[in-house]
Amino acid sequence: MKLIPIKKYAKKHIESNPGSKIHDVKESLQAAVERQKDGASCAVCEQPIWALGSAFSGFDGCFTCITGDSDDSGDYEVY
Repeated sequence: MKLIPIKKYAKKHIESNPGSKIHDVKESLQAAVERQKDGASCAVCEQPIWALGSAFSGFDGCFTCITGDSDDSGDYEVY
């Protein structure tokens, strides 16, 4: 995964989702990062959560359980 700061990813998210509010996006991402730091695990397989995906998927999940893909090399993770 490619690490990206929350602020930078939030701007990218807004560009792709113009109806979203930057404050709400940042807040969702920050909350997911905090859950990740606190040791949250995937609701499906109990692996560590993918914060970026968990912020928008509706559940705390790992990359594979959220996307169905095992190759995360081209995807972002926020910090």
